[in-house]
Amino acid sequence: MSTATRSAVATPAEAEAGEAPRAGPIAFGPLTNSLGFHLRLAQIGAFEEFFAAFAEDGLQPGGFSVLITIRESPGVRQGILANALKIKRSHMAKIVQGFGEAGLIERRVPPDDRRAVELTLTEAGQRLVEAKMPKFLQHERASAAALTPDERHTLFSLLRKLNGL
Repeated sequence: MSTATRSAVATPAEAEAGEAPRAGPIAFGPLTNSLGFHLRLAQIGAFEEFFAAFAEDGLQPGGFSVLITIRESPGVRQGILANALKIKRSHMAKIVQGFGEAGLIERRVPPDDRRAVELTLTEAGQRLVEAKMPKFLQHERASAAALTPDERHTLFSLLRKLNGL
């Protein structure tokens, strides 16, 4: 079995006992060719790198994606944004409330639909996104550093296709 499909890890009992991982690789079996499994591993790695890069800023990947998307789509309706980013409506409401309380976004109820909420960044929100964008772009370049430019292009094309974008 190739090294790409095997890894040294601690069993649950070893981890609970604080023991070191057992020597030797483990087999992933059908997970070796599981899209969801590999996407999950890639997401966990990307999020760990994001948290390390933005730890001092208190930003989380989901929250920062909300701010970026509002910047790119001023006046976007909260429900539409939640659907686009695959964030549960209740969780989006908490994110929006927190950003509103922090003075980063403005919420407006449009006259044509009193149930909807339109979101825009405040000046403080604009400044925050602009200030963190260089670090974010550096993080993004580093997250795919193992790929050639052509591989990165292919990966993003395929992910956009899978996501219906």
